[in-house]
This record gives sequence, C-alpha cells and structure tokens, in this order.
Amino acid sequence: MSDLTEAFGERLIVARFEFGRASQEVVAERAGIHRTQMSLLEGGDRLPNLETVVRVAGGVGLSAGELLGPIRWEPGTPGRFILTEGEA
Repeated sequence: MSDLTEAFGERLIVARFEFGRASQEVVAERAGIHRTQMSLLEGGDRLPNLETVVRVAGGVGLSAGELLGPIRWEPGTPGRFILTEGEA
C-alpha cells in the first residue's frame, strides 16, 4: 500500500459517506465498477486509473478534481502523499 492509494481510499470513504451514507454497492453501481473494486480502492489496496477516478467521483456526486482536491504531495526526502486535514 502506498501513501497515494491510502490517501485516495480514505478520501473515497469520506466522499461516500458525505453522499448520503451510500453503500459501496450503490456507489459502485453508479460508477459502473464492481463492488469488490470499490472495496479494494477504499482499503488502499488498488490504485485506480484515470477513468476509474472520474467514474467513482461521479458515483459520489463529485468531479474528479473535487474528489482528489484534498490529496497533496508533500515534497521532501522521501516525499509522500497526504490527505489534507479538515478537507477530507
């Protein structure tokens, strides 16, 4: 699990709950993906491709930019992806 997959998974969980506490199954169906894939994304076990990001964002009623907005790259040695506090 990388910092990016973990941050994306956490963000996706928050977005799903903000979308009326929808189940993984409901969001997956709206996004046109399998519920198992939704579970892997939320668990930080799979990094989505761009098409999946756009689909999942639409599944929770957001644009891809809104879904990814709170995820930031923190430069340094080593650099890492973080989920910005208060914007999750």
